[in-house]
Amino acid sequence: MTATLLRTAIPLLLLAFCGVLDAAPAPLRIVLPMIHPSAQEHAHYFPKLLRLALDKTATTDGPYTLEHYPHELTSPRQQTEIKKDGVINVMWDGSNPQRERELLPVRVSLLHELNDYRVFLIRADQQERFRAVRTLDDLRQLKAGVGVNWPSADVLRRNGLPVVTSISYESLFPMLVVKRFDYLPRGAHEAWGEQELHAKEGLVLESTIFLHYRVPHYFFVSQANPRLAERIERGLKLAQKDGSWDRLFNSIPAFRRGQAEINAHKRRVFELQAAE
Repeated sequence: MTATLLRTAIPLLLLAFCGVLDAAPAPLRIVLPMIHPSAQEHAHYFPKLLRLALDKTATTDGPYTLEHYPHELTSPRQQTEIKKDGVINVMWDGSNPQRERELLPVRVSLLHELNDYRVFLIRADQQERFRAVRTLDDLRQLKAGVGVNWPSADVLRRNGLPVVTSISYESLFPMLVVKRFDYLPRGAHEAWGEQELHAKEGLVLESTIFLHYRVPHYFFVSQANPRLAERIERGLKLAQKDGSWDRLFNSIPAFRRGQAEINAHKRRVFELQAAE
């Protein structure tokens, strides 16, 4: 009798165990944009920070996987894919009114003040020309190169600074080399790494000017995915509280270099009005 009961019970237990396994939720799948070659030094920070936030919430919200989309997406295409929850579902970028209307920002600034200070990549033979720039009116005689839907493009236009746009981030560097525009304004966290990558093309960092304007840098998700936004925000705040975010931030050489340049107070600072 006992043996018969065991023979009956064991299959039932196995079925119940399999049912439990089947009921376990699938890991949350996060797909990020591919990191551009010229952004390698600073851009790896953002996936690391996102992973940190998701790790902080894994015990309460469950497991996840994180991967990069294998093909390059322009900035407008990234925004389109996020909006429809398409081939990527999280991106990071500066905020502007249009982006905040179409996407769901996680309103925790990712870069402190580094994205608010802009230095210029220029051609090496133009250093003296920029050294002579003393006012915004002087700067208005020169053309800036920017991505077509970068928040910086709106800011520069609002302040009367001429811009030449490109749909592709990587194409901005050869456009500067061949004199399509005069300077490429870059965040204090970006510029030094980019200059090192493009030094052989004759690009250098302008040595006397900062542009200053407020452009918060956020993670963005689809408006149809508020639970993901809430999880990321909660994880970021936990990382802030326990100091793990600061440790990651301070481990990035480009960030330390940019912060040191801000703290040195050696550059002329041109204040710009933010875009509306």
